[in-house]
Amino acid sequence: MKWFPDRLGKIYKFLCRIPAVAVGSLAVTGLLLGVRQFGWLQPLELAAYDRLMRSQSSLPPDSRLLVVAITEADLREQGQWPLSDRTLAQLLAELQKYQPKVIGLDLYRDIPQPPGNEALLKQLQEENVVAIEKLIDPSGESVPPPPTVPLERVGFNDILIDPDGVVRRNLLYAFTATEEFYSFSLRLSLKYFAEDNLQINPNSLQLGKTTFFALNADSGGYQTIDALGYQILLDYRSPNLVAPQVSLSEVLNGEIDLNLVKNKVVLIGSVAPSLKDFFPTPFSVAEPDNPGMPGVIIHAQMVSQILDKVQKNRAMFWFWSDWQEILWIFGWGLVGGAIALRSNNFLVLCLGEFGAIASIFGIGFVLFLHSGWVPLASPALAVIFTSGSLVTYEMQQARQQQKMVMKLLGQQTSPEVALALWKDRDRLLKSGILPGQKITATILFSDIRNFSTISEQRSPEEVMSWLNEYLTTMTQEVSRHHGVVNKFMGDGLMAVFGVPVPSKTPAEIAVDAQQAVSCALAMGDRLRLLNQNWQSKDLPVIQIRVGIFTGSVMVGSLGGKERLEYGVIGDSVNIASRLESCQKERQTTDCRILIAKETLVHLYDKFAVESWGLITLKGKTRKVDVYRVMQLYE
Repeated sequence: MKWFPDRLGKIYKFLCRIPAVAVGSLAVTGLLLGVRQFGWLQPLELAAYDRLMRSQSSLPPDSRLLVVAITEADLREQGQWPLSDRTLAQLLAELQKYQPKVIGLDLYRDIPQPPGNEALLKQLQEENVVAIEKLIDPSGESVPPPPTVPLERVGFNDILIDPDGVVRRNLLYAFTATEEFYSFSLRLSLKYFAEDNLQINPNSLQLGKTTFFALNADSGGYQTIDALGYQILLDYRSPNLVAPQVSLSEVLNGEIDLNLVKNKVVLIGSVAPSLKDFFPTPFSVAEPDNPGMPGVIIHAQMVSQILDKVQKNRAMFWFWSDWQEILWIFGWGLVGGAIALRSNNFLVLCLGEFGAIASIFGIGFVLFLHSGWVPLASPALAVIFTSGSLVTYEMQQARQQQKMVMKLLGQQTSPEVALALWKDRDRLLKSGILPGQKITATILFSDIRNFSTISEQRSPEEVMSWLNEYLTTMTQEVSRHHGVVNKFMGDGLMAVFGVPVPSKTPAEIAVDAQQAVSCALAMGDRLRLLNQNWQSKDLPVIQIRVGIFTGSVMVGSLGGKERLEYGVIGDSVNIASRLESCQKERQTTDCRILIAKETLVHLYDKFAVESWGLITLKGKTRKVDVYRVMQLYE
């Protein structure tokens, strides 16, 4: 059942980090909301919208509509542009034979194009013909409707273009202090339904029982659009064929079917590329060579959408309130933070973020299929930024913790000990210190024999260089045997085996003792090599003494706020120190290693030892059973 407390510990650790996740998500959400106010995320949101629009299923051509397209072939056959009034009069007269419900002429006719002006004016008097005007053209001037056409049969054909040049909105109605203007698509729809019950209030436009709610400047992914008038989001029926289509020549030659026209909305306009009446749409932005959608086709899209809304064939686009969007972004920031805390490596982090972002777009796509447009780029960035900031914070905390641990330990540790510290850093480090705990560890003291005499015979600079070489070599062996050098004491050093991650089982404690004894023997081997090198350089040749004891100690941070060190205290430390200095005269080898029986019981006869019997150590009243370590059994 060991996994159970470990699992509880992991859960507790995760719960402790939840406030950091909440704070990180809140900060990132605030940052993103601020960025959104400047419209900097709008391009990303619009790109996501375009992708959603391209992904949804296309509807079949709208049988309620017919587009009479003026093609390049028609222009060559007519031999002129603009078309003459006589040609347009013939076209309208021919279409009227088939009893259309309404005809929309998406061509400017404010200036006569003889011959045939009288004939055209006569055709324009028909009650089912809707003409166009332009509120503002690129030069800043308006284009008036044809003369004699009453205002109730005139609609403006201005097309709203988003900041990135793409058409995503339909302006249904505009007004000034003294005038009101209906769009071309709205006029055609009113004529189709023969509906006079049009109601307009400050927030919506109602046609019959259908309400078109006005698009706000911050609806969906928008932030910086001009939302004046009554605008709705344009819901494209199809990227290609919105309605049945015939050419100008086919109509003039009587080559069309009655059923294509009778009781239909007929739109007349140009699709010839040479006339450059094309606009980028969400479908064309993904195709660099696509010139866009002809203006008359966009108006057909608008009419089809209005007819569908009124007849309940398609749902109205809806958007979340500001608070709903804030909670949506904040919630995904929390998800990003949770991913960061649960990820053990960079690959897992990337996979988690990818899964979260895929979920965001998956939910957004499902909502879009149900006519809901919610922000997608903002929550995706919330996932990335929150997880990234928390990972950065965790790394910074880890560096600080590692720095603190290394400062407390005073010396480098072995890779194994460093890894153990990393895994248990949250448990070991509390409030920037290592809390005191009682453990069983093995203590090693070493000292140079007759160091005072040697130092008297050499200059301080020479002694310092020579001593540093010796201590560096000994420290390497301590680290290689998974110990920690706790402190240097002049020519001596104190090392501890079994810290800072404590050994708990008898087997682990035995390994610490064996590592300490092996380290001492390795120190002797390294010393012999050093002595050979020093002798050739006329440097002092030395002997060292080592004392090792295994027992209970208290470990943890010692000192105050300004200065801390990793303290190891207890009688076991004193005994190890006394073993090192015990009976100094009894030394026959370059490295004398003394241990007590408390360490010997953990060696399991892996080392050859010599018993020195019970000895009273300096400052101790209780005798200690002492042994000298001679070698490791092969």
